[in-house]
Amino acid sequence: MTRALPSAQMRDALALWLDGRRAMDAASDHTISAYAHDVGQFLGFLAGHLGGAAGLRQLAEVTQSDMRAWMAAERGNGLGSRSLARRLSAVKSFARWLAEREDLDISAILAARAPKFPRTLPRPLSEAAAREVIAVAPLQSRTDWTGARDAAVITLLYGCGLRISEALGLTGRDLPLGDVLRIAGKGGRERLVPLLPAARAAVAAYLRACPHPMTHDEALFRGTRGGPLSRRHIAKVMEQTRLQLGLPATATPHALRHSFATHLLAAGGDLRAIQELLGHASLQSTQVYTAVESGRLMEIYAQAHPRAGTSARTQGQ
Repeated sequence: MTRALPSAQMRDALALWLDGRRAMDAASDHTISAYAHDVGQFLGFLAGHLGGAAGLRQLAEVTQSDMRAWMAAERGNGLGSRSLARRLSAVKSFARWLAEREDLDISAILAARAPKFPRTLPRPLSEAAAREVIAVAPLQSRTDWTGARDAAVITLLYGCGLRISEALGLTGRDLPLGDVLRIAGKGGRERLVPLLPAARAAVAAYLRACPHPMTHDEALFRGTRGGPLSRRHIAKVMEQTRLQLGLPATATPHALRHSFATHLLAAGGDLRAIQELLGHASLQSTQVYTAVESGRLMEIYAQAHPRAGTSARTQGQ
């Protein structure tokens, strides 16, 4: 199938929709680029599939057969189930917006079903491993102040459940640190996160050692030359730390956020409260940690009672 360009009117509509997502959802540049690529791929296929530059009204003529042909073509191009589901979600969002503006019937697009794919569970660290990471991570740095900086970032990830982008997005305006942090998360959603004394102490130690002046508008965590610290640096620190400690490849910066949620749940934390602390828009995103905790309990039970595990397997034969 030859890829054709959608009509100029369709391209203008896509640009307008992207502007709206950027403004209303406070989406990142990376997210906007992904939306543009995903919807653009669909519109390009549609133009070629329909034999010409598809216009706005032609969306209403799309059939379920057309949608299946598009999904089959994407599969043929090597797109996996998870990526195809994400692409279909972006297409539906754009089509729904356009239908409301142009009074179109896009039922065939909305009826398309995303492929099923196995949901991967988060892989948290144990509490002991998380403490070891916080202790060993600063040793990867060549100077005391950068070691204190890395320890502060990692302590915020584990102690407050922050995303790496949220931790590195803190500025001098967030100082002095109090008992809570006001975090602007995904979609512009703000939340208040309690700041543990250990996290506050780690940040304070970094600030005392940091050689760069701290102003309201500059990043709280600075690179060696004074610019904003990159997320790639923290990923590298975690990589070096996990190799030193013999931890699996799943021990990433984001795994510390998973660990925060899992350990809080194990300690009796309320699922709704954990949802608020993580900044999840849906409780469904948080419920995955109940499966993680149940899995860990079953592992502990099997280790403590090996006969029970053997008996269960025997009965199943």
